[in-house]
Amino acid sequence: MAVGRIEIGPGVTDNFPMTSPLTSVALDVVDPADDFPGPIYHSRVGGQLIRGASGERPVLSPATGAAFARVSLLDAQQLSAAVGTAYAAFPAWSALSIHQRVRHLRHLSDALLEGAEEMAQLIAREQGKPVAEAHAVEIFPALESLKYLTRHAPDVLRDEPVDSEVLLLAHKNCRVRREPYGAMLVIAPWNYPLAIPLPAVAASLIAGNTVVLKPAPATTLIALRLADLAERAGLPPGVLNVVAVADSLAEELVRDPRFGKIVFTGSTATARKVMATAALRVTPLVLELGGKDPAIVCRDADLDRAVPGIVWGAFVNAGQTCASVERVYVEEPIAKEFIQRVIAETRRLRMGDPSTDDVEIGPMTLERQRLIVEDHVADACERGAQVETGGERPDRPGFYYPPTVLTGVTHEMKIMREETFGPVLPIQVVASVDEALRLANDSDYGLTASVWTRDPMIASHLECELQAGVVTVNDALYAYGDPSAPFGGYKLSGIGRAHGAAGLHEMVQIKYISRDWRRRPMLWWFPYDRGLRVLLETAHHALYSPSLLRRLTKQTRLMGARRFLRRVSPFEVLRNIDRLF
Repeated sequence: MAVGRIEIGPGVTDNFPMTSPLTSVALDVVDPADDFPGPIYHSRVGGQLIRGASGERPVLSPATGAAFARVSLLDAQQLSAAVGTAYAAFPAWSALSIHQRVRHLRHLSDALLEGAEEMAQLIAREQGKPVAEAHAVEIFPALESLKYLTRHAPDVLRDEPVDSEVLLLAHKNCRVRREPYGAMLVIAPWNYPLAIPLPAVAASLIAGNTVVLKPAPATTLIALRLADLAERAGLPPGVLNVVAVADSLAEELVRDPRFGKIVFTGSTATARKVMATAALRVTPLVLELGGKDPAIVCRDADLDRAVPGIVWGAFVNAGQTCASVERVYVEEPIAKEFIQRVIAETRRLRMGDPSTDDVEIGPMTLERQRLIVEDHVADACERGAQVETGGERPDRPGFYYPPTVLTGVTHEMKIMREETFGPVLPIQVVASVDEALRLANDSDYGLTASVWTRDPMIASHLECELQAGVVTVNDALYAYGDPSAPFGGYKLSGIGRAHGAAGLHEMVQIKYISRDWRRRPMLWWFPYDRGLRVLLETAHHALYSPSLLRRLTKQTRLMGARRFLRRVSPFEVLRNIDRLF
C-alpha cells in the first residue's frame, strides 16, 4: 500500500483556507485508488483519507457474526492532529455567512439523497436494521433535519434585539448575538448511526462550528460514508472530520482543550465518565442518554391504533432505541383483549436477513446487547413473569433475538427498571390511570412516554404529570424524526436538547451586546456621596412601591434632584415613561 506524507498547512481550496497560517500538522494519507488486500477503510481528516497507525479493527455483520471489512485506527498523535485540523479550520468556516453555510448543507443533502439506497444497504449490513427501515428511520429523518436547518437556521440564529425594562437603561441599544463554540466533538451511538449524528453534525456546522465525529466502533463505516458524502458535496477540508479510534483513546478526545463543546449520545454509565472528564476543563455538554419509556393504555383506547403503534414502537430497530416502548401499563377492563392482540401482532413479525424486503426484525447489532436482553428476560421469568411469545435466541448465525412479549411483570424485575434496549415488550395490568401514572414515573429515566386514549381530559392530565421530555398521545417513538420537535429527557435521560430551535441554540453561545452613544455619565458612577445614597433610596420607591401615590411622589422628587438632572435626560424619561408603571 502506497503511503505518502503531506503537510496540512497554509493553503486555499475553493477560497477556503484549510488551516490557519499558524498551524501545520503532518498526517499519513492513503490514496483511495491504491490496491490493498481486502476491504480496509480509513479515517477522513482535512478532506484526506488517513491510515491509522494503531492497528486495525474488524467490522462485523450482525446478520452473520462474521467480519466483512476492516478499519484502521488512529493513534494518539494522529488523533490530536485531527482535532488540530478541525480547530484550525474554524476561523474561516465561521467567517462565512450563515447563508453560505446553508448552501454547503444543501449540497450535503443532495449528496445523501443521491446515495440513499447505497447508504441504506450499508446500514443493513453493518448495523442490522432492514433496508426499508433504514430508509424510514435513518435516511428520512436525516434529510428532514437538513431541510429544516437550511430553511430555519438563519432566522433561529439571527441577532435578537433586547429592550431593557430598567428606565435608566432604556436608551441603550442592546441585542443578543449567537456565536459558535469552535471545534465540536460529536460522539455517536451504534443504534442509529446516521439519524442521530447527522442532525448534530449539521446543526453544529450551520451554526459555524467545525466538527470531529467519533462514531461507535460497531458502526464506523456508516460515519465514514457520511464523510465521503460531505467530501462529494464540496464541504471545505477540515470542517467535518471522522475519526476511527480505539475506545481507549476516547477519553483523550473528551479531555482535549481545543473542543468548545461535546455532544454525546449513549448510555448513562458512559455519560458519567464523559461528564467527569469534561468537568476537568468545564467543557459544556449535550447528553442524549437512555430511557425506560412507558406507554399508558387507557380503558377507552382505540386498540386498532394502540396495538400496532405500540408493537412498532417496541420492536422497530429490534428494540434498540432509547425512545422504544420498554414497558406498558394497561387498564384492567381492556387488558385481556389488548394482550391477545399484541401477541398476535408480534407473532406476525418476520425476523431474518435485513437485506431482504420482507423482513421486519433484523439482528441485534451487538452480541453483548443480546446477552443483556437474555439476562432481563431470565430475571423476569425467575420472578414470575410469563413469556407469551419469543424469549429464546434462534439457532442460527448472527445476533438475532425474536420479538418477545412478557406478562405478569412487576417493578421488582430488571425488565421494568433497567434499560433493556432490545426486542422485549413487558406488559403490566393496572387498576386505574392513576396507578399507571405512578408506575410510569417510578423510574430513574424520563426520556419519552406515550398515552393511548380517546379522552382529551385524560390526555391533558397525563401530558402534564408524566415526567418525560417527550410525551405523545396515540403515537410513540416518532418525535426524533421530526426535526422541529425538541428532543431530550428528564432525570438520567440526559442534558440539553436536539432538534428544533432548542437544538440549534445548543450549538451556539450567547453574547449580550450593548451600545450607548450618550456622553453623560451613568447616574450611579463615581463619586459616591450621601446625596447619591438618598437619591437611590428615592429611586427604589419611585420604581417599585406598591402604592401608586407613593410612586408618583417619589418620581417627582427623583426627577428634581440635581444629580439626576445632570446625568439623565428628561427627554429619555418621557420616551420611556411606560417603564415607570
